[in-house]
Amino acid sequence: DTSPGRGCGPFVDWAKMPEPRGPELKRLAREGCWAGSHAGRARLYPRLIQRVSCRLVTPDALVYRDVAGRLFGKRSVSSHPLPEFLEGCPVPTYCLSPHGVTALKKILICVGALFPDITHSPLLPALAALLLHYSEDEAQCFESLSRLIASNAPHAAYIDQSFLAHQASCMTFGDLASKHCPAAHKLIAGAAANVLEVYSEWLSWLFPGLPLAYAVRVLDVFLLEGQKVLYRIALALLKQFRLSAAPAGPQGSDVKAELQAFVSNIAQHVSVDKLLERAFGIRLFSRKEIWLLHMANRKALVERGITVVPSFHLAVDMQKFSSSTVTAQEMRLVWSWLPESFSLFPPLLLFSTSQDGCSLQRFYTCCEGYEPTVLLIKTTEGEVCGAFLSSDWAERKKSGATSGFFGTGECFVRPEAERYEWVLIQKPELAKAVPPKHLAVPSAQGRGRLSPFLATRHFLLPSKTASMFMSGSRDGIVIGGGGGQALSLDASLLRGHTERCETFDNPPLCQENFQVQLLEVWGFQSDTPTKQGWDAN
Repeated sequence: DTSPGRGCGPFVDWAKMPEPRGPELKRLAREGCWAGSHAGRARLYPRLIQRVSCRLVTPDALVYRDVAGRLFGKRSVSSHPLPEFLEGCPVPTYCLSPHGVTALKKILICVGALFPDITHSPLLPALAALLLHYSEDEAQCFESLSRLIASNAPHAAYIDQSFLAHQASCMTFGDLASKHCPAAHKLIAGAAANVLEVYSEWLSWLFPGLPLAYAVRVLDVFLLEGQKVLYRIALALLKQFRLSAAPAGPQGSDVKAELQAFVSNIAQHVSVDKLLERAFGIRLFSRKEIWLLHMANRKALVERGITVVPSFHLAVDMQKFSSSTVTAQEMRLVWSWLPESFSLFPPLLLFSTSQDGCSLQRFYTCCEGYEPTVLLIKTTEGEVCGAFLSSDWAERKKSGATSGFFGTGECFVRPEAERYEWVLIQKPELAKAVPPKHLAVPSAQGRGRLSPFLATRHFLLPSKTASMFMSGSRDGIVIGGGGGQALSLDASLLRGHTERCETFDNPPLCQENFQVQLLEVWGFQSDTPTKQGWDAN
């Protein structure tokens, strides 16, 4: 019991009392066992933060008193501007008094002075404000914040400290939302001009978006488990938004504002206990795999030169996009499913049977050198299906005369407005992950790959038929194999067949035997030529 005056008996040497074990603490935090006592949190938070592994030389309370004394000894706090890294970032105060707001500003100014490497950190002001609620004084709050900033725990970052890191976290959240909240993701993709721009606000849903009682419960588990907790809570909020939305979806044109309003009124929709229960019921990837995804997203941003200035643009322009297979709105949904390192680029038409003829050789000639690609088919019955193909069609030549399969676990197939991913993403229990020492961020030879842990080499597969992604020969192309073919086309590109396959565990994508009215292949209009292939270096 952490209520005031209880559980801290004067006859006990508390320094010798063993700390609760990690799993025990996680359960207590998730279930809100210390949620009823502000005084209990004030005693607990410093002890939790002292457990955070951080750099050897980290500013502490004594350093703060010295620096604050020099900075604010003669000049008032109001004469000091906030650090530049906070430009455009919300600085919530929650329930702080005027004296507390002044203290918060002093702490943030000292952080800017002692951590000059921080260039962008939207989460930091909210954490400082919340910690100040449960700190004895400014110095203790500063020391707690410093330890979170300086954390060096493997794969358990607490606070992003650059625009690059923050933007990569937004892309990572987009990837996780696409997988774990497909209905909500589809809803937002249909209503928003730019899905990534909506997801760029995901941290503000939590801090300062949530009511204080909810935000503090999130902080309880965040201090124990790191940033992965924030992904969980934000995904749970996204799912709840979908459940609470009107059948027609968002009612206004500003989806970001609707989401923010929904989060601020979350108490009308779900209790904090139920929200956390749903968040921890989501079967997420491991902390290390999320870290790998985050690092791969950083790599993709660096290769595009996006490191400092936000750059949101509409990848599928409603006015300029033209396709005989799908509408611009449908293409936006398809584009929102793609790995973020590619969906930021506008689509580029590589091949179309209406322009290039029904020639398989012409298909290969137009598509080789581009990786990845999106294949879309419209049948004579008006049905639309297709696939996202992660590898260059030139890979087929490595099999020689045989028709071998190639590609990675990023491939997926789509019937109409749904998609079927690799079966091991849908059902990870079918395979064991390769031991962590074999996992690595993609090398320069594999640049452009977003999700390294989705590549076949990172899993011990139950059978070869679980990884038959794409194949091409002079007789036609096949996408998905094992017990059937998700999609196959003959050499004329006029006749096709679809059925369930083991690689994607999909139903037939359209009528099983179909005739092609139109086939299109789309690539990515990047700033650098892709025709030379991603592996040119």
